[in-house]
Amino acid sequence: MRAFLFLLAFVAPLLAAPPNIILVMSDDQGYGDAGYTGHPTLKTPHLDAMARAGVEFRHFHAGAPVCSPTRASVLTGRHPFRGNVPNHGHYLRPEETTLAEILRGAGYVTGHFGKWHVGSVQKESPCSPGGQGFDHWLTGLNFFDRDPYLSREGDYVHLDGQGSVLTMDAALDFLREHKNSGKPMFAVVWFPAPHLPHVETPEGNSGADAPAGPLRGYHREIKLVDEQLGRLRAALREMNIERDTILWFCSDNGGLDPKTSGGRAKKGSIYQGGLRVPSLLEWPGRIEPRVSDVASSTSDMLPTLLDLAGVRHESPVPLDGQTLVPAIRGESSTHRPIGFWFGHTDGEATHSDAIIRSLMKARDGGKPNPHPERLRKNTADFPDRHVQGLKGHAAWLDWPWKLHRIQNKKDGKVRIELYQLDADPRESDNLAASEPDRVRTMRAALEAWQDGVLRSWEGRDHRDP
Repeated sequence: MRAFLFLLAFVAPLLAAPPNIILVMSDDQGYGDAGYTGHPTLKTPHLDAMARAGVEFRHFHAGAPVCSPTRASVLTGRHPFRGNVPNHGHYLRPEETTLAEILRGAGYVTGHFGKWHVGSVQKESPCSPGGQGFDHWLTGLNFFDRDPYLSREGDYVHLDGQGSVLTMDAALDFLREHKNSGKPMFAVVWFPAPHLPHVETPEGNSGADAPAGPLRGYHREIKLVDEQLGRLRAALREMNIERDTILWFCSDNGGLDPKTSGGRAKKGSIYQGGLRVPSLLEWPGRIEPRVSDVASSTSDMLPTLLDLAGVRHESPVPLDGQTLVPAIRGESSTHRPIGFWFGHTDGEATHSDAIIRSLMKARDGGKPNPHPERLRKNTADFPDRHVQGLKGHAAWLDWPWKLHRIQNKKDGKVRIELYQLDADPRESDNLAASEPDRVRTMRAALEAWQDGVLRSWEGRDHRDP
């Protein structure tokens, strides 16, 4: 009997149906811009409820302080430079293996809804959601707001309504359509809010109780995101699939208000205010509510989700992320060092509505594609790492220590800063001069990692496996 029970305990997880996976991301929401993280006036009841019901990651970091690179890190489990996304508006190389491709290969039906910003939305592009592993998609190139132009699997549409609501509408339609298909579902819901221009408003009260001031529009859109998350959580329960579904929420970079960013500075900075973001994971009945203080990042999402879902994948290329399952279960409080790097390469403007509108106009008029250059942009270029160098602002987080390496683009001069985050979360007391041995060790590790990242960007992972 004991042998039978042991065998049952081993076999039961293998026989269980794989969980559905839903990733929800807000755009520009800072760590402190939620009720559960202590905002003094902003109310987010649905985020607060999710925090009570799931795992709250208190030291979770975006892969970069702006949107496109972070999204690339979610999809690949790698630092975004490796896959050709050093800044906003750059395209993820089609050679990269995405989470959607892995899960589709494991039998999942996959969908992307909302902001893309790591590639094209033209159907024939290998850098579109369809080219990167998504079966179904209703997608914008970048942020969008009211009455957006979007791409539905390469068919351009002009929709009436608020972008964030339309995004959730499409995601819920996908879930309802496929919940009885016999396949587990993977849905990525990337809201365009609370990014500028801040024209969207909450459904319930038009933001009447949003804090007054210059950030009122920003706060209203956070409340809208909160409402839409509430719609999703309620729908999962109505469909009776909440216990079969992993739901993970986070933001793509730090917020717009340095006072509530959760650290020094805000979006666009490698200091904590640009990287630290809210992150909540919920799987009712399977994961116990807890608070995790493990330092982690969006690169950890791919290996963690594959681990939770029981999907085996041996990556042929270096991953920067690691599974957080031990932290989720309360079995570990450690994480290997995390590298960050920004300011090396300029971003590229992406005007979502204007580009999709022109594609629609050309299609309807029977004219040639007005944006053939946007099919894959520079994804076939492989920059020489020796020419590129280590310019820009990089950081090495070996909790609680964080070392900054800041190299001026013009004169090449390097400045080093060192902070102890548990005692100095706002990075105000530079300890580099008093910790020379620690600086030497951490700087060597950071620069070795940077060189490895540049080797990947140079194409070595795929050309010389």
